[in-house]
Amino acid sequence: MAKLRVGLVGLGEVAQLMHLPLLADDQRFEIAAVTDVSPSLMAHVAERYGVKTRHASAEALIADPTLDAVFILTPDFLHAPLLEKAIRAGKHVFIEKPAALTAAELKPLLELEKSNTKTVFVGYMRRFAPAFTALKERLPPREEIRHVRIRDLIRESQFFVDQTRNIFRPDDVPAEAIAEGRAQTQALLKSVMGEARPDQLRAYQVLTGLSSHSFSAMRELFGAPNAVAAARQHRGENVLVMFDYGSFTALYEAVIHDVARFDAGIEVLTLNQHFKINYDTPYVRNLPTRLEITTSDQHSTGTEIIGPFYEDAFRVELGAFHHAVTTGEKPKTLLTDSLKDLELFAEVGRHFLSQN
Repeated sequence: MAKLRVGLVGLGEVAQLMHLPLLADDQRFEIAAVTDVSPSLMAHVAERYGVKTRHASAEALIADPTLDAVFILTPDFLHAPLLEKAIRAGKHVFIEKPAALTAAELKPLLELEKSNTKTVFVGYMRRFAPAFTALKERLPPREEIRHVRIRDLIRESQFFVDQTRNIFRPDDVPAEAIAEGRAQTQALLKSVMGEARPDQLRAYQVLTGLSSHSFSAMRELFGAPNAVAAARQHRGENVLVMFDYGSFTALYEAVIHDVARFDAGIEVLTLNQHFKINYDTPYVRNLPTRLEITTSDQHSTGTEIIGPFYEDAFRVELGAFHHAVTTGEKPKTLLTDSLKDLELFAEVGRHFLSQN
């Protein structure tokens, strides 16, 4: 098959750190067109990657008949409307998570998706990490699980990015566009959370961003929880959730702070085994991941280490997208899968609202 000609909508940090270099390195793809609200950023990326076609708007790029696929890498509030346009234009779509900020935005797209013959792939890259795949393959039966702990204790990206990569940060995005984006984001958050406090709105936004990786991975490993047993947030960026799985509880914790660490991972405990994977910061490419399995009996204990794996999860994810497009097989990160996350976010958000 000829190279897939792709167009990128949104050329910010994640596009520059991951998607652009990976697409440029992969002989199965051609970066054929780009667009961004910043003219200087679009010019920089087009020159850097030798892209001849620069579209003045996302709508123009999506309508480009020469493109096979569109990568939607914009701020989250734009995801749902751009995805609708791309589906209607008959394009294969890779869209960064979350596919939408609210279930209400996504549900009409599920109806549209029913007659769609092209691939829509939602980018939950952690679910494609080799260590995650290894954990899924070795996971004990659900009835043997006693406890699950899932965590995202992180520092924001800029600390890591400034020390490792030269990211082009434009200064020509119109102030009115920035203000409008913030207003639209707040309106979408309030459509779920009502007239919540700013910290409660921020906590819901953390769920749709950072926590979406963990909620999605949890569902793939263990299925949907019976209920959200409890949830608390503090200052909008400290989140604690207890998921009821009947025979065990899955504890999720997220903390965004200024300590220079990225401690994200999953732990599963049975009576005599402990399974553990850790993700380092995704803002430095090819950092290794590993699966550790500690097993004990009455007389001894030992730890098996599977890995380390150096293949970046974003690269594996890109291969999965190509496979879905070229074979017609449905990916595991479908829009219907994303809806389950959004429904969980709303349920957790209701607990936030009941908290003083």
